[in-house]
Amino acid sequence: MARLNQILVVGAFTLLALAGCDGAQEASTPKTSPSQIPAATAVSTSDKAASPASYAELLSVVTNTKAAVQTGNFAKAKTEFDKFETAWKKVEDGIKKKSPKSYDAVEETAEKVMAELKKTKPSKDQVLAQLQSLEKTISSIPKS
Repeated sequence: MARLNQILVVGAFTLLALAGCDGAQEASTPKTSPSQIPAATAVSTSDKAASPASYAELLSVVTNTKAAVQTGNFAKAKTEFDKFETAWKKVEDGIKKKSPKSYDAVEETAEKVMAELKKTKPSKDQVLAQLQSLEKTISSIPKS
């Protein structure tokens, strides 16, 4: 019987301690709602204008990929072209707004390049033709 009393006392203290911890955390944690966040701090990447450096980065990736393909180093070409997606994310929303046709052309051509580079034996001519097309499309996109 004494053992049961000890268990009940320890259990009661444990429950009180846990209940007290929960209440203290709620009281010390400030409540914030989305309406309290200043609108000026919520800037999305789609609102940013693409800088000429972003376009230069895209063209640089295409140029480096072409150089690797021309030497027949498709592993390096794939590694280089993997950087395209990162560079593209910086400008794609702006391009989509101001030139939807160019956006679609870049998306489609980039997918073709990636698909060809993933093959066991990529076609050098096909990859170079797609990269040339991609380079031409990027160069024709209005920069402002």
